Amino acid sequence: MAFGNSNREEIDEDLHSRQLAVYGRETMRRLFASNVLISGMHGLGAEIAKNLILAGVKSVTLHDESVVELWDLSSNFVFSEDDIGKNRADASVHKLQDLNNAVVVSSLTTSLTKEQLSGFQVVVFSDISLEKAIEFNDYCHSHQPPIAFVRADVRGLFGSVFCDFGPEFAVLDVDGEEPHTGIIASISNENQAFISCVDDERLEFEDGDLVVFSEVEGMTELNDGKPRKIKSARPYSFTLEEDTTGYGTYVKGGIVTQVKQPKLLNFKPLREALQDPGDFLFSDFSKFDRPPLLHLAFQALDRFTSAAGRFPVAGSEEDAQQLISIATSINTGQGDLKVDNIDHKLLRHFSFGAKAVLNPMAAMFGGIVGQEVVKACSGKFHPLFQFFYFDSVESLPSKPLDSSDVAPRNSRYDAQISVFGAKFQQKLEDAKVFTVGSGALGCEFLKNMALMGVSCGSEGKLTVTDDDIIEKSNLSRQFLFRDWNIGQAKSTVAASAAAAINPKFNIEALQNRVGAETENVFDDAFWENLTVVVNALDNVNARLYVDSRCLYFQKPLLESGTLGAKCNTQMVIPHLTENYGASRDPPEKQAPMCTVHSFPHNIDHCLTWARSEFEGLLEKTPAEVNAYLSNPVEYSNSMMSAGDAQARDTLERIVECLEKEKCEDFQDCLTWARLRFEDYFVNRVKQLIYTFPEDAATSTGAPFWSAPKRFPRPLQYSSSDPSLLNFITATAILRAETFGIPVPEWTKNPKEAAEAIDRVIVPDFEPRKDAKIVTDEKATTLTTASVDDAAVINDLIAKLEQCRNNLSPEFRMKPIQFEKDDDTNYHMDVIAGLANMRARNYSIPEVDKLKAKFIAGRIIPAIATSTAMATGLVCLELYKVLDGGHKVEAYRNTFANLALPLFSMAEPVPPKVVKHRDMAWTVWDRWVLKGNPTLREVLNWLEEKGLNAYSISCGSCLLFNSMFPRHKERMDKKVVDLARDIAKVELPPYRHHLDVVVACEDEDDNDVDIPLVSIYFR
Repeated sequence: MAFGNSNREEIDEDLHSRQLAVYGRETMRRLFASNVLISGMHGLGAEIAKNLILAGVKSVTLHDESVVELWDLSSNFVFSEDDIGKNRADASVHKLQDLNNAVVVSSLTTSLTKEQLSGFQVVVFSDISLEKAIEFNDYCHSHQPPIAFVRADVRGLFGSVFCDFGPEFAVLDVDGEEPHTGIIASISNENQAFISCVDDERLEFEDGDLVVFSEVEGMTELNDGKPRKIKSARPYSFTLEEDTTGYGTYVKGGIVTQVKQPKLLNFKPLREALQDPGDFLFSDFSKFDRPPLLHLAFQALDRFTSAAGRFPVAGSEEDAQQLISIATSINTGQGDLKVDNIDHKLLRHFSFGAKAVLNPMAAMFGGIVGQEVVKACSGKFHPLFQFFYFDSVESLPSKPLDSSDVAPRNSRYDAQISVFGAKFQQKLEDAKVFTVGSGALGCEFLKNMALMGVSCGSEGKLTVTDDDIIEKSNLSRQFLFRDWNIGQAKSTVAASAAAAINPKFNIEALQNRVGAETENVFDDAFWENLTVVVNALDNVNARLYVDSRCLYFQKPLLESGTLGAKCNTQMVIPHLTENYGASRDPPEKQAPMCTVHSFPHNIDHCLTWARSEFEGLLEKTPAEVNAYLSNPVEYSNSMMSAGDAQARDTLERIVECLEKEKCEDFQDCLTWARLRFEDYFVNRVKQLIYTFPEDAATSTGAPFWSAPKRFPRPLQYSSSDPSLLNFITATAILRAETFGIPVPEWTKNPKEAAEAIDRVIVPDFEPRKDAKIVTDEKATTLTTASVDDAAVINDLIAKLEQCRNNLSPEFRMKPIQFEKDDDTNYHMDVIAGLANMRARNYSIPEVDKLKAKFIAGRIIPAIATSTAMATGLVCLELYKVLDGGHKVEAYRNTFANLALPLFSMAEPVPPKVVKHRDMAWTVWDRWVLKGNPTLREVLNWLEEKGLNAYSISCGSCLLFNSMFPRHKERMDKKVVDLARDIAKVELPPYRHHLDVVVACEDEDDNDVDIPLVSIYFR
């Protein structure tokens, strides 16, 4: 198919920044030019439409000839009871349009013709007969250019997707990852040249990759930009399929960069693919034989509905047997595709739930299909090729259902009841849920649970908390928020929007951060009353804290996260699985301080340095100035007490700010900014190459400036260079803000700004022979200590006092906190300018302001599709948790990457078991001792278990140790009194117990790791 080009106005980077971090500008422009048809507006159609409207396609046309029924309210978040009887497409338009006014949303309510499809780049059918699907697909496949065709279905706990993007579809970027790079250390002159790279970072190349070379000195023949194939890829080396015998001898330097190749896919039309489906995309390798059976089941269901004019009835054995009979008949004529063993039990479940569209399935498949549409519009990421089948029969109640239990109740949950039964529905409604976070994941969870009826009964309650407020950048994926909500509390707005989806939703919104400091809000009674906890967090520390609370109170925790097109889910189930904190990702590798400050070799180093300088100059120093001016005596005393190099350095910066570099008017600010430029990008570089000339050697005689170090060159200021002019002007504007100096209008005129900057007198620079430049990669500070620190500090405090006397008593500076999401505040202009000037010093490729924002702002790439999929998967697990009868084998942890696409589902890891005598316990166990015992009673209680306790501690304090004779005097004291007196533990009225850590040995003097012991004193 041909990709469109948008004539829509420039991309709104404030709105789409997280999505741009995943897709890039070119993909976004193609999306903006794409017209999409979605036919079938039950729950799946609504989910697909939501994700595409948030992504920002040009137009979405909703097609449906049916009317809204009460049944639809189980899965479609846009419908309310007021919409019953209205056309489903018409009833959807207004609420979906609210998600993004830049997308044209319209409806079609009459029968579709093939010719109508020609106005779309992609068509999606989620409620169509196989016969009609083949007819439409034939038209799309042969159309010029081809129209991408997607057919998706969710039937109870079963789902399918089929994609056909035409006879020849070009995938421009198969995985969306940045091209891998390496820094060259050596290249041999031989046939099949061997290339080694510095061991700074592992190479991610694979055999057969194409690479290009740049900046190679000596063997310059490789710098021609021609892609070359590699083989024998290793962590720090590879072989080039080229003879370099006649090339120049390698001297030094060089970057090798992977070249990403487009891929051409030849899709089959549905008519052919049904008979020859090729390889199915797997999701769960414990169900290796499942896709061929589901391929058969969905065809059988189509024949059943075509013949009967209806879906099989839930609980009807007669309908189930008829569907099994149809499947068996189709299978007989399958040839090579014939399924050896038709699982009748599975097909029974399939038949019983066939009419129902369940919200978690719609959310999951809405994410998958939404991403496939984006691929079809843009060529970004590898399409699903061509069939995907999925089931979650493990989510069914652990006990068999009676047919009367699945009969309709004239309820909005009837579709869900037809699969899970009315008794289970009551469990959902009575659940007490704690949802932590109401951002992208949180919004999806609240919508899903409102539709499922979770916490919607008289006994149920959902508590959601989030201390954040809504920003514009949230609106591209946090779909419960609108532009008029910007600045409001996320949890309050999300709760209100979720209650509008289901008015019976018993939801309370709080704005508290969950942590040790809010244990008076989320106290023992709160945690003990919960049924389940659902995390919707974006940072590891908060996840670990919630995990520790769930572990302590033995509550199930449903964990998930996203990163761009990737998502993962983890089920933390008491006594069945390990907890979240049991396994941890390795910490992110940090560049050494000396690399960032003196020897950068990539743009990330430059941006890390730039953000550090921004915060030091514009936030930390003004804040220190204010701290001193607010209480000069106390501040001075604390600095004298510290008496170290860091205190000296801080005082030097304050004195500099209030004395030599104090600004009185805007010209002073321009002067300061111009001299900063000279200091950073001219003088410091001159000093560095004076101290370490280009031919400098290390103590071992090796060249000092060898890879990965890059030899720098000082910059030359020119007001004719717009990037230099903009950087200095933006820096001066922020300097003026810290001093409360008005910014004159003439700064917007580049000519006048350039003239003002050119008036600045720049002193000549003389390099210092005694300059100390840190080269030790293990160094943690750039400030060197001195024996004279205390004397220097005293002098600086005296100078500060003089400066203070020259200031008005009310003088204060305005520290500037970095805010990445406001393009009018000059913050990113300064940081991008700092980074790019530094990159220019070291001949590192520069980046635009948007890329600088991603890296310096530490923006987490995020899109609506992976978020929707993750929450759908979690809610399928929520069914199991609330049922309460499932074994660990029934649960699933998932890692998925929608870009590839890849789905990997596996059973959770069970917790480690500790055994002693006839007892066994895991990390989930906590031993409880009631009755406000004495220390002696605790020791005797443990002795009865065959355990000799030799140490008992509370917090960081030791209450008892058998090695200390005086501790025996404590034996008849209450443990709670020892905790108060010795550990100084504060026990508020809401706390009924305290926890102690006990170190024990068994009869053979072997250490035994026992659970936490809770001593109840009230």
